[in-house]
Amino acid sequence: MGKLMLKVGHFDQAEELYNELLKGASDDSDRGHIYHQLGKLKNRQGKYPEAIKFYEKSLKIERKTLPEDDASLAPTYSNIGGVYRNMGEYSKALEYYEKDL
Repeated sequence: MGKLMLKVGHFDQAEELYNELLKGASDDSDRGHIYHQLGKLKNRQGKYPEAIKFYEKSLKIERKTLPEDDASLAPTYSNIGGVYRNMGEYSKALEYYEKDL
């Protein structure tokens, strides 16, 4: 439901839903996914520092169980790189895109 709300631009509703889901999240895996989605939401709103904050929270959770070079971290690295690109911070974007690769 949250992904659909993001797709159609209902950002406030999506954020409300994700915050409610976050309150009821039963484990780190769920929280990591919700933080990732909140990062997407903030990026689409142009709230780049907030987007990075949420992506970093997601990444911190993912890194607890995965090695730094695990392929399943790639989407988060790529999304962080995209936020830095949107901010015009190209060297930081490149750093995360290289991790993505």
